[in-house]
Amino acid sequence: MAPSHPIEALLRPAVEFNTTAVCWASAALCLWAPWSLALTPSVGYGLAAGFAAFGLWRFRQGWRIVQYQRSMKRLPRFARRADQIPVSPRLLWLGKGFRWEALHTRRLYETQQPEARPYLQPNAVYRLARALENRIDRYSWAQPLVRVLSVDVPWNPIRPLPPVGGLPALHAVEWNETDVYLPLGERAGHTLVEGTTRVGKTRLAEILITQDIHRGDVVICFDPKGDADLMMRMYTEAHRAGRGDEFYIFHLGYPDLSARYNAVGRFGRISEVATRVAGQLSGEGNSAAFREFAWRFVNIVARARHALGQRPTYEQILSDVVNIDAIMIEYAQKALPEHDQTAWKQIVDIENGLKPNAIPRNMQGRDTRVVAIEFYLQRNKIADPVLEGLRSAVRYDKTYFDKIVASLLPLLEKLTTGQTAELLSPDYTDLEDPRPIFDWRQVIRQKAVVYIGLDALSDFEVAQAVGNSMFADLVSIAGHIYKYGVDDGLPALADGGKKVPINLHCDEFNELMGDEFIPLINKGGGAGIQVTAYTQTLSDIEARIGDPAKARQVVGNFNNVAMLRVREERTAELLTRQLRKVNITQRMLVSMSSDNASVDTDVDFSSSGGARVSAVQVPMIEPADVVSLPKGQALALLEGGQLWKIRMPLPLPDRHQHVPSGVKDLAERMRARYQTGEQWWKSVKPPEVAPIAPASTARPVAAPASDRARTNWEGDDGVAPGADEIDLSED
Repeated sequence: MAPSHPIEALLRPAVEFNTTAVCWASAALCLWAPWSLALTPSVGYGLAAGFAAFGLWRFRQGWRIVQYQRSMKRLPRFARRADQIPVSPRLLWLGKGFRWEALHTRRLYETQQPEARPYLQPNAVYRLARALENRIDRYSWAQPLVRVLSVDVPWNPIRPLPPVGGLPALHAVEWNETDVYLPLGERAGHTLVEGTTRVGKTRLAEILITQDIHRGDVVICFDPKGDADLMMRMYTEAHRAGRGDEFYIFHLGYPDLSARYNAVGRFGRISEVATRVAGQLSGEGNSAAFREFAWRFVNIVARARHALGQRPTYEQILSDVVNIDAIMIEYAQKALPEHDQTAWKQIVDIENGLKPNAIPRNMQGRDTRVVAIEFYLQRNKIADPVLEGLRSAVRYDKTYFDKIVASLLPLLEKLTTGQTAELLSPDYTDLEDPRPIFDWRQVIRQKAVVYIGLDALSDFEVAQAVGNSMFADLVSIAGHIYKYGVDDGLPALADGGKKVPINLHCDEFNELMGDEFIPLINKGGGAGIQVTAYTQTLSDIEARIGDPAKARQVVGNFNNVAMLRVREERTAELLTRQLRKVNITQRMLVSMSSDNASVDTDVDFSSSGGARVSAVQVPMIEPADVVSLPKGQALALLEGGQLWKIRMPLPLPDRHQHVPSGVKDLAERMRARYQTGEQWWKSVKPPEVAPIAPASTARPVAAPASDRARTNWEGDDGVAPGADEIDLSED
């Protein structure tokens, strides 16, 4: 409610209580002793009711002042269980908050005045309790007293403030909170969430992902660092929503428990395979030429494998690039007899009669059968584009060929080393392997939920390469869906092939993005892709892309921006510079005096005093305000630049859920290895880690599709994430 006076003055003593006390005393007097006021009893009753009503109205005004000032130090507790998060088919719930207007800027300006300091800081008793607690905390005999002083319960008036830091006044400037929603139609414009580490980005991701899962959308979450609670939240919500059979876990850190994925196994055009592989190589300066060579040779071997009826994999591409002679011989064995039944006999005869000095210099070092095939093709012209491509590759001097593909080999080795090769180059013929194989088209058609753990804390290079490959694959799938629809090749459906919302949540997306990410957010909306990207600063994006113009191009494609606490002023200005300036009123005390020079009067001097109200134009929000946000709170630009102040709910313990022991085992192993610090709302000891099962006995944790062999999980009754009691939280 807007104030009715130019100066609102909420940071002051609640003088309304004085009026309340007088009114209620008068009401009592009129009720029990009307004769003292020369009133008849009937008139006294009426006046008593009037005094009581007016006193109640003034008490309400005073109580609002008290609550406002109390919120300046400690906000009311706001916590919910996951099953209490609202799910709407039209709206996306972000938390509780309010629309920021000039009124709130005025109130925030008032809190910055020196006279407002007593209303923003804890009282002397609180400071004394904290000083005593810090002084005696070192002594074991004083621990019971320390626990009494610091217990976080409402009846403790000196309990510590919640460990969220920041400036509570940023949210306390409005006492009428409402639920904040974003229309689902706005999500097609993508959402950027920025905030420094440990301020609540992952908590916001949990809230959004929970709603997406229960809404029935496709949900894909990229988690480079590996957050066990986020993974468990996704599994729990998928199970609660009845989508347990549509849930996949892909984790590079635990290949024995992960689903498998082939980033180059499905494509619309065979040239996409080369684009996905070579697109991860540097294209700057002299590297551009080597990148083009790499694209060409990957395209040659991919076309050959495709012509042989084999599905390309990273492992196969590496093998063919390192030993291109083998694929040349294999393809020639298949293709040449189709043109000439005696071709292979002639090649064998040429090979047997081949003399070393007859081999051309550029072919030296090649397999003699490859040389024989080249001699045969020189004598017999055969129109085969794939064979011509292979011939052009083997004609290069072998030493020179190894040099020009040298930039490609490190990338392929990252993707095919150790157990990672089993995940990214799956063996489709191994029916004994219980780990399911998924691809994006299958995920989208299934409306599945996928958690991608990239283990970036252990091996950043491999995580980056795999993330880029997955993004490139998604760009290809988005293009196919945009042209043909998600049900291309399937019988016509009753809904006419309705577009499926694909919610892509990318935590620390600057670590994963490449050139392929720009078309994904620029044109992916037409295919139903809705990207929610989480990062820390604008500089992270620029450093990853290496081009400020491209970084601005990426940021410019996000229509919705949610800004948590950031430490970089330039990042904060991404939000503040888009806001208009507003007029606020300020009070200035005026005091003047002057001498009287006239000797004809008895007045020696005159004085005057008063208060002057003026208007000044200030920014609606300063970058310093964004830097001062408490943990779990955000400023958001939604729906065309509307500024909202939002705070997220703290998680309450969930009810017991049926969680398979395989999923729980993986979560415990992730918690043991990764300390992400995202649970800023509580302070607990690290969890005790259960013994890790050997790889041979571990169970896969990716829920297979209905058309694949299911894995028999032994279910245990577990507690969903957040089951630990909240020790310190906002009150």
